[in-house]
Amino acid sequence: MNPQFAPLDWLVVGLYVLVLLIGGWLFSRFKADDARDYFLAGRTIPAWLAAVSVLSATQSAATFLGAPDQGYRGDYSYLGAVLAPVLAAFFVAHVLIPRFYAMRATTVYELLEARFDARAKHWAGGMFLIGRVLAGGARVYLAAIAIAMVAFGSIDAQAIIFSAAAVMLVSFLFTFHGGLKSVIWNDLIQFVIYAGSAVAVLIFLRLSIPASNAELIAALSNTPDGVNKLRLLDFSTDLSKPFTVLAIFTGLFLLNVANAGLDQDTTQRLLASPDAKTGARGLIYSQLASVPLIAMFVTIGLLLYLFYNRPDLMGADNQAATSFAGEKITVFVHYILTQVPPGLRGLVTIGVTAAAVATTNSALNAMSSVMISDFYKPWRERRGEASPKHYVHAGRWGMALVGMAMFAMAVLSFYWQRHTDMPLLEFALQVMVFAYAGLLGVYFVAVFTARGSSGSVIAGLIAGFVTVFLLQPFVLGPTGLAFPYQLCIGTLASAIVTAIPRVRAA
Repeated sequence: MNPQFAPLDWLVVGLYVLVLLIGGWLFSRFKADDARDYFLAGRTIPAWLAAVSVLSATQSAATFLGAPDQGYRGDYSYLGAVLAPVLAAFFVAHVLIPRFYAMRATTVYELLEARFDARAKHWAGGMFLIGRVLAGGARVYLAAIAIAMVAFGSIDAQAIIFSAAAVMLVSFLFTFHGGLKSVIWNDLIQFVIYAGSAVAVLIFLRLSIPASNAELIAALSNTPDGVNKLRLLDFSTDLSKPFTVLAIFTGLFLLNVANAGLDQDTTQRLLASPDAKTGARGLIYSQLASVPLIAMFVTIGLLLYLFYNRPDLMGADNQAATSFAGEKITVFVHYILTQVPPGLRGLVTIGVTAAAVATTNSALNAMSSVMISDFYKPWRERRGEASPKHYVHAGRWGMALVGMAMFAMAVLSFYWQRHTDMPLLEFALQVMVFAYAGLLGVYFVAVFTARGSSGSVIAGLIAGFVTVFLLQPFVLGPTGLAFPYQLCIGTLASAIVTAIPRVRAA
């Protein structure tokens, strides 16, 4: 099949652009009168919409490309690992969210100001900014892979740079005017496109394999290599595997606590609800809804394995069922461009684009909210009063700054991921660990003990980041230590350092 876009594909893309333009015009009518309105949508977001927005932000291009990649390379163990975010959601809903609402916080890092002082809050906010630039840039890079293959037919450095720039520009324009309210309603539109395109390609892929369900199950349960690709839970104690049961109850649980409760990109949506119970429900709904979504993407990967590696199931006349000879990081996009018919090909392509836009514009707004609320506003107020509109304008400039930083990280991710040859999903999660380790250690001490001080918080944040860095194989760490266990070690180091002072600083 010709991998180039057909007129019908461009028609679908054109309709998507039209939806973006109409949505942008509608969202531009959302007026933000002050920083709280701009960054928290006036606390008017219902639980179901918060859930969709969280789901849209967390199930990004990393899931769209990474989960099929995980299924192609491995089995269903990544789906089994969804138990970790569900457990983490209940923990965050009952432990952290009520505390944030009791403080009427705009950012989650204000808890550290109440517990210690403003210096602790600033350092935690700074660690979030560093971590979100790393993670956000990595996600933009993953989306750029798909866009580059569509637009340029390759994934070399130049194509990735142009594609990443396009994602950042569209995301910035969508978020610029209306703030979080624009982001959340845009998330709903992008999620419908994102999920709908995945359902369509799953149905088409299944129909393209001329074998019965029983034959597919038999082929997946016992591959020529003797692997059971239908395995849901991996009880291995191998520390190089990131999605085992051991990892679920240790590092993956910690990772999702940090993502749901300590990462402003996610918690900002929950804080935009009218009260703590509504925000908590939104978080729990989002994690429960992620289960069928992730199952769908992993199943696509398993079917792609059969499509490209089991010609005996594809029929003698099917010339497409040859082993995939390209780069495995792009197996799903390769399938989209070479096997999916016109129209559907355009739909699936805009699906991954929608995932990228939804994730990126949320990250821009969240990082800007931390920059303005935790850094710029206190500095500005010490120099005199400023109008509420002043901070809205400052938030827009903040988004421009963090957008440039995320773009630079997307370019760096191209070289980083190629150097490590890490699967896409693991790479996207790995970069989140650097900042999360310090934040987790600090918050566990701040919430569950009376120990620590402003100085030890700063030292704990640094200790967590440095520990994870040292655990990388290219530094001092052992080869093959999976990211969940790096997070456990980094969190422990951070907590120990933070808890050294016996009494809370005055």
